[in-house]
Amino acid sequence: MADKDNGWKKALVEYVNTLNEDGLAGNAEPYRSVPDAEHRLRLLKRSQALARREGGIRMKPLRSEMRARLISKEEKAAEATCVVRFHLIRSYEQDQLPWLEERAEQERIRFVRTGSRWRIDRIEPVAAENAAEEWPGGGEDSSAGYGWGRRTVIPSMPLVLAGQDSRARSRVLAGPGIGRSGWGEGWFDPSRRGAVYRREDVVAYAEQWWDEANPSYENFEVNCTNYVSQCIFAGGAPMNYTGRRESGWWYKGRANGQELWSYSWAVANALQTYLSQPRTFGLRAELVESPQQLMPGDVICYDWDGNGRFQHNTIVVAFTPDGMPLVNANTVSSRHRYWDYRDSYAWTERTRYRFFHIADEF
Repeated sequence: MADKDNGWKKALVEYVNTLNEDGLAGNAEPYRSVPDAEHRLRLLKRSQALARREGGIRMKPLRSEMRARLISKEEKAAEATCVVRFHLIRSYEQDQLPWLEERAEQERIRFVRTGSRWRIDRIEPVAAENAAEEWPGGGEDSSAGYGWGRRTVIPSMPLVLAGQDSRARSRVLAGPGIGRSGWGEGWFDPSRRGAVYRREDVVAYAEQWWDEANPSYENFEVNCTNYVSQCIFAGGAPMNYTGRRESGWWYKGRANGQELWSYSWAVANALQTYLSQPRTFGLRAELVESPQQLMPGDVICYDWDGNGRFQHNTIVVAFTPDGMPLVNANTVSSRHRYWDYRDSYAWTERTRYRFFHIADEF
């Protein structure tokens, strides 16, 4: 068993080194040694998309590190399957100013043994940014009834700025206090109006939970929009609670087996639709033309197929020296990732973006 285990693990190490070599060399040549033809094509397409970035962005890679952690394994006499979590850490430089990007991906890898030699037979991403969503992406129908009644729900967290005590900051990082079974205790004040969007708190929350699920919320297999909504809410954006899943923007959790949140809270296309609609109060956003117009706490939506249906959302947390956004995201957990996502398996030449500037005051 030990020899068998060491054999396929040796093949795994060779594969990890191949991925890391591309990060250091900046070319696709190492991928040609990946034995799974379908996955090799994924890797090559991604590398080619990065090489064709329009006009170039002058990003100089400084260092690349790939950490692999075995999540699970199944072994038989002549085959083995494992799930591996890859933690990618890359540092870049632009105009002599560095930044660090992190990404956590999982892959399911199947190994087969021929004689005494083990080789990789198949590689599949466990989660992808273009994963299909089960829920419809409905918009907000202002003429419809509102079920349990329409009201604006605003978090009553204190304004937390740099320099305030660590206990106040920890409340922001922990989230607005929503429990899985319903409303949090004392966190909401429906009477507040004119709240400021605390962008620094959005970033603090996004940094805290980019690679870890906040236990105060449900964690979905496709979690990108749930994560972005949490970030926006942590910044003081008011919930628009309607009691109807197809309208408003709200979250209550899960009770008695029922899902209690709006589609716009957890479904990519539904949040994009909600942000696109004008309103006079509550969470509002302006559609802008370019990523350079965004600020920390703003949102980017991704339509991979160019068909008008958006499948992924990210939150802006920082910028490159030339003013391009760096984003955090879930599903494939990402921190300070370059906004255009050409390094995603989901990206295609038909990809379209929408850039939303969240209102400064609600």
